[in-house]
Amino acid sequence: MKILLIGKTGQLGRDIIKNNPGHEIYAPCRNTLDVTSKNVLDALIVDSRPEVVINTAAFHNVPLCETEVENAFRLNCLAVRDMAVACKKAGALFVSFSSDYVFGGEKFTPYLECDKPQPLQMYGISRAAGEFAAMASAPNHAIVIRTCGLYGASGAQSKGGNFVDKRIADAKINNVLEMSCDQVVAPTYTDDLSRAVLRLIEHPNMAPGIYHLVNDGECNWYEFTKTIYEIIGLTVKVIPVDRNGVSGEMRRPLYSVLANNKARYLGIELPHWRDALQRYLDEKYTTKGNIFY
Repeated sequence: MKILLIGKTGQLGRDIIKNNPGHEIYAPCRNTLDVTSKNVLDALIVDSRPEVVINTAAFHNVPLCETEVENAFRLNCLAVRDMAVACKKAGALFVSFSSDYVFGGEKFTPYLECDKPQPLQMYGISRAAGEFAAMASAPNHAIVIRTCGLYGASGAQSKGGNFVDKRIADAKINNVLEMSCDQVVAPTYTDDLSRAVLRLIEHPNMAPGIYHLVNDGECNWYEFTKTIYEIIGLTVKVIPVDRNGVSGEMRRPLYSVLANNKARYLGIELPHWRDALQRYLDEKYTTKGNIFY
């Protein structure tokens, strides 16, 4: 299968390349590809002639989306629409990503793919708009994958690293740490996500539409942080703080766990978040012989 990968330097893009089972992947460099240019995207897809286009590029700095609204919509909606249209014209499958933040947190059971989006902030609104744009533009050629709380070996550049690495960095300078206990999520390891994505696009019974792909189980960020320190053997006191999902004037969903129902029906399952976290820490830290390597 010939795959065009957009966003190869991100933590998910890197893991897709690492876990590629043998597909032909063309991944242009970030500095040579302007995903906000429709003409550039059209030319890229026509010239590379992919069977599948996987787009991992996005504006996912949640607080910054509140002030840089045009940039958020340009990347998370308009660029997604343009890619979907170009893939439809080329007869290619388009795979893009969205977020648990399209939901408002009013449920306390995992969200299904068919649940109605109700975002609370500009990031979630721009992501939901991208979903609608992709599915309206190319309903028979598009897959949108919602996921949550990504962390991977290369970190998230736009956020200055991922959540796990930041908490370990915190442990260098703090013996006590406050962490929110109000948001219940399903943190997801990009190694597991990338494998699931590759299995999904290879599956003979895969159909266009929206899919959820997250590590199994649920926790709040306080519980996740405590588990990081327990696994790696750090004695940091973590204090739970209930902010009721509010950061300044911005709201976050109190519950945004996703149910992988459609993928599970196809036999695609992701490990529990504790197992995923253990593997991540073993690979990146404890196997180095120095937790601050």
